Amino acid sequence: MYATMMNTALGTLLIKANDDAVTSIHFMRDGETVPELVSNPVTDLCIQQLSEYFGGQRNRFTLPLRPQGTPFQQQVWQALQDIPYGLTCSYGDLARKIGNPRAARAIGMANNRNPIPILIPCHRVIGSKGQLTGYSGGLSQKNYLLSLEQQPLKN
Repeated sequence: MYATMMNTALGTLLIKANDDAVTSIHFMRDGETVPELVSNPVTDLCIQQLSEYFGGQRNRFTLPLRPQGTPFQQQVWQALQDIPYGLTCSYGDLARKIGNPRAARAIGMANNRNPIPILIPCHRVIGSKGQLTGYSGGLSQKNYLLSLEQQPLKN
């Protein structure tokens, strides 16, 4: 397992990867223990693409991802990656998209357990009335990401 840290406008991110894919991104909290940091080409590429994203130069990630979860969670996380940059959808919209219109609450739980936020854009899911709902980094971070994606890309 490889790990590296990245300072962003959202705070410090702990990025973990195996030999060929990103496995998690974690919003570090004050006082949290930092694991041994050993980077690899995957974590280096992740930092590069996240830097471009936060700099307004990237609207799509091309990193290999390997989140661990149930088959249902995997289905939800895949559907999240289909939400276009700069757009949002509701939990109900996502439930209908995966063919399970009654699963809005389960979608919310899978969203909550997304181990690779930002790259798997769970921040793009909002409440049915357009309100911001929970986010692993906090609502201010979710709002920041949604606002960032409303800015025109820089060349």
